[in-house]
Amino acid sequence: MNETIPPLPGNAPQPKNSALAIWSLVLGILSLTCFSIFSAIPGVICGHKALSKIKQSGGALTGQGMAIAGLVTGYLGILWAVIFIPMMLAIAIPNFVKARDVAIENACINNLRQIDGAKQQWALENGKKADEVPTAEDLKPFFKNGIFPTCPARGTYTIGAVSNAPTCSIPGHKMTDD
Repeated sequence: MNETIPPLPGNAPQPKNSALAIWSLVLGILSLTCFSIFSAIPGVICGHKALSKIKQSGGALTGQGMAIAGLVTGYLGILWAVIFIPMMLAIAIPNFVKARDVAIENACINNLRQIDGAKQQWALENGKKADEVPTAEDLKPFFKNGIFPTCPARGTYTIGAVSNAPTCSIPGHKMTDD
């Protein structure tokens, strides 16, 4: 009763897909979508190793197409990382710098408006005339926590007479007539 059944003749074992070929394809696709060079290089390495092992296996491993596809997508991921990403950064960085400069200018103009409002309130509360010039100390009570604003670009503010708008030493940082 303990007989073993011999395998049927003619049933050769089926070849397996190479795990390295699958990994190469997965990493290559990831390199094109989101992980760029961090998955492209391992994808290329896995693709080359998979092709080598498939050739040495004598038909026991398959997946040559996946390995080649992984190589192609991996090399495209490297190309993307080396050429296109720096080119996009070269376009984006100047725009970020310009946006920062505009934000600094707007913050300075807002400070100038606050100084002008404080001057007007100082003149009203103290019965001052339009040609009188307050000091920074005179205006401190009209600012939050009693702190006189400073230019975010490290310019200096000139308070001026009550009838004149305050100015900043940085060119372009000017109050506009709204």
